Amino acid sequence: MMKTLFRLLLLCLALGCAWLAWVVLLPVGLPEAGYKLTVGPNRTLSQVARGLEQEGVIRSRQVMVALARMQGVDRKIKAGLYRFDGQTSMLEILNRLADGHPDEASLTVIEGWTFRQFRQAIDRNPDIKHSAKGWSDEEIMQRLGFGDAKPEGLFFPSTYLFSPDTEDVELYRQAFGAMQQRLEAAWAARKPELPYRTPYELLIMASLIEKETGQDADRPMVAGVFVNRLKQGMRLQTDPSVIYGMGSLYQGKIGKADLRRDTPYNTYTRAGLTPTPIALPGKAALDAAANPAATNALYFVARGDGTSHFSATLDEHNQAVRKYILKKGQ
Repeated sequence: MMKTLFRLLLLCLALGCAWLAWVVLLPVGLPEAGYKLTVGPNRTLSQVARGLEQEGVIRSRQVMVALARMQGVDRKIKAGLYRFDGQTSMLEILNRLADGHPDEASLTVIEGWTFRQFRQAIDRNPDIKHSAKGWSDEEIMQRLGFGDAKPEGLFFPSTYLFSPDTEDVELYRQAFGAMQQRLEAAWAARKPELPYRTPYELLIMASLIEKETGQDADRPMVAGVFVNRLKQGMRLQTDPSVIYGMGSLYQGKIGKADLRRDTPYNTYTRAGLTPTPIALPGKAALDAAANPAATNALYFVARGDGTSHFSATLDEHNQAVRKYILKKGQ
């Protein structure tokens, strides 16, 4: 009896080892054109493995994750684009991810960042060849062929793939070109009779919208309020512009004194748009600036859940302020 059980255990062990070898070592046939794996920023190995299993590139995501943990590489995968040709085993894929040498590295630029934050992200990326690290903003714009232009807002927030050791100037050029294309498209598709004389003014408006709300559904309404105010000669009175104008003086809060202190970006003390954008707007903000909602609203206030309440009259707005702001502060 014991011999039989021992033989069964040996058989199960052999079958288990054979199965693991089939899962880990036996290559999976890939398409003739090869397979491209894009690992986004902050993606976990478990998420990557799930995608690979769903696409038939590996046979078991659980085994891949367990193997990575045994090797101590489950938290070491690097964002970027990896190319695999012909037949590739799970072990080969895992080794490529653990080596941290993608065929193309990546840089993610976040919507609402300032140009200063964009520069910091480029300067900190180890896969980029840093030629412009010590340059002034003016020198960067001169290299791009726009020496007189202020850089704020002129670079499109997105994820950019590039070959390791690509020069930083090339990434600035890509992001600049992407914004020009997006801005031209938004300008061409804009509603008639908007209070923008140039595409640059639309870009400024988009940056204000970008900083006022992160809710896609609210962006056209915010744009509608700002457009209504411009048409009626009202000041925009948007806090993000005040914060931008404060620069390093901003320490996380603004008070009544900050709203009264005049700067070129204080839309409480000055009418019209700000002199430049205040951030890098994304596509949704550009589209909202070009196609604001048809509304009679002139005011809005944050509800505290990420959305805003819009009002057509000052009385209604004051009621909303008491409901969402003053009661919250009690």
